[in-house]
Amino acid sequence: MRKDKPQRISIAAQERIIGVLSPVILLLIWQLLGTFGVLDQRFVPTPSSIAKTAYEMTMDGTLMVNLKASFIRIGSGFAIGSVIGVALGVLMGLSRWLRAALDPVVAAVYPIPKISLLPLVMVFFGLGEASKIFIIAFAVVFIVLINTMAGVMSISDIYFDVAKNYRASKIKLFLRVVIPGALPSIFVGLRLAIGVALILIVAAEFVAAQAGIGYLIWTSFEVMHIEEMFVGIILITLIGLVTTFILKEIERRVLPWK
Repeated sequence: MRKDKPQRISIAAQERIIGVLSPVILLLIWQLLGTFGVLDQRFVPTPSSIAKTAYEMTMDGTLMVNLKASFIRIGSGFAIGSVIGVALGVLMGLSRWLRAALDPVVAAVYPIPKISLLPLVMVFFGLGEASKIFIIAFAVVFIVLINTMAGVMSISDIYFDVAKNYRASKIKLFLRVVIPGALPSIFVGLRLAIGVALILIVAAEFVAAQAGIGYLIWTSFEVMHIEEMFVGIILITLIGLVTTFILKEIERRVLPWK
């Protein structure tokens, strides 16, 4: 009888394996450098020490309180900014008149560091949740908008001509040509936006919060609890890693041809 050939690991699976192994190897190197005294553990604690501190903070509830506060702010601001950014980006990509009207505004406001606007935002919205959600949404809008508009404008005219020849309705044109054609650029914008959202939430929580990952990092620094500070830094890193992975998996399923 002929033996079945062993199945080879797909390229996608190999990429996932490499993506998991690379941070594990870096953590191992970090642990060894700390163990053998190359790194001063007073200022750069080992991963095992940080993990122990994270476990203790999880048990006493400190970690979850701060994580929940930041997660709500990031999720709300990111969702609001993404929806507005995609909607405006599609409209500006399809309408040259709207693009002519709004493009100068986008070009003027987009380069402004959004962190510099935080004091002004707090004047209008106060020190509560609204100011943090707004500053994240405001930054996300422009990144998603620009990428979405570029994606729509990159769609070849031939697709629109074919749709018109088949007398496709505006809804079908939107759902079967515009959105699929712009989706790769939209996902690029979303991945870029989540990184900016994480930067802004940490900065906002440094100065105007009683809970959150940024608050945890800053207060730990003030009292020189270095392990807790590293817990906060690694936590924000993990959030970025997980959200980027989720977006990539969604993109992989939504855009199988890519």
